[in-house]
Amino acid sequence: MANFEKQLVVKASDIDNLDHVNNVRYVQWIQDISKEHWQSLAPEDLQKQVAWVVMHHDITYKSSAKLNDVITLKTYIDSSRGATSIRIVEIYNDKTKTLLVRSITDWCLLNATTFRPIRISSEIVQIFQTV
Repeated sequence: MANFEKQLVVKASDIDNLDHVNNVRYVQWIQDISKEHWQSLAPEDLQKQVAWVVMHHDITYKSSAKLNDVITLKTYIDSSRGATSIRIVEIYNDKTKTLLVRSITDWCLLNATTFRPIRISSEIVQIFQTV
């Protein structure tokens, strides 16, 4: 599946008492890029019909980012089956190309009205393959 990327600059509000990016901030960035990827590809009417929810995060913290570091976030869908999808997010230090964080997240697709799981349609699979 195709990658979706964006860059961020680490701000003071991202830093914890150890002078590096707080782990909670990485989780927020994982959520944010996942949502942005979906919103950048899916038609607006489809976005209103469905909702994605996290079932499980598996996050490996490999290195730390510090104030003013430029970081690159990359995400893609690894696989989909039934109502669930596995999304990978990797976060790199842009200057050194060092992998900082890698997450594997299980997402579940819901009907936006009933909040019941629904099968990922071929239309949605195709959306992620077209980029």
